[in-house]
Amino acid sequence: MLKRNIYLDFSYLLVIAASFGAVLALGAIVAPVVFHSDRYLVGILIDHYNMGMIMGEIFRRFAYWVYFLAAYIAFYEVYMYKRGQRDAILFAAAITAIFSALMFAAVYVPKILSMQSIGKEATQSDTFANIHIASEIDFKLLAIALVILFVRRLMLLRID
Repeated sequence: MLKRNIYLDFSYLLVIAASFGAVLALGAIVAPVVFHSDRYLVGILIDHYNMGMIMGEIFRRFAYWVYFLAAYIAFYEVYMYKRGQRDAILFAAAITAIFSALMFAAVYVPKILSMQSIGKEATQSDTFANIHIASEIDFKLLAIALVILFVRRLMLLRID
């Protein structure tokens, strides 16, 4: 049996868990609060466009973490593959997480921010709506892939 690097394993699980928590918090807590801020702000009205601008900035900043996440998953899973720990479920979840993370950070966030910078009219188009829906689906796919990665990797660590 190969000697394990417990610190690397722990840091990987920590990054995956923290990232899932961030995805969950942004999608289930931050976005609904920002887009329904009229319920919480007394005397201050923010229109939907400006709410979107706030969320766009939050996601732009989160995209930096997502790039790190994709690189870390790739590094760790390649390292484990080379050490002989091969698993079809992990491979599929890692590819899905990396792909959805890069789609989110490199495609959806820049496209949405670009359309927002054009103006309010661009954000009311069918193209913007389709990109936004696709980004929401991608974000959910990332969350699912992260949960699968975490659980499966934890299961395999217990076996070793």
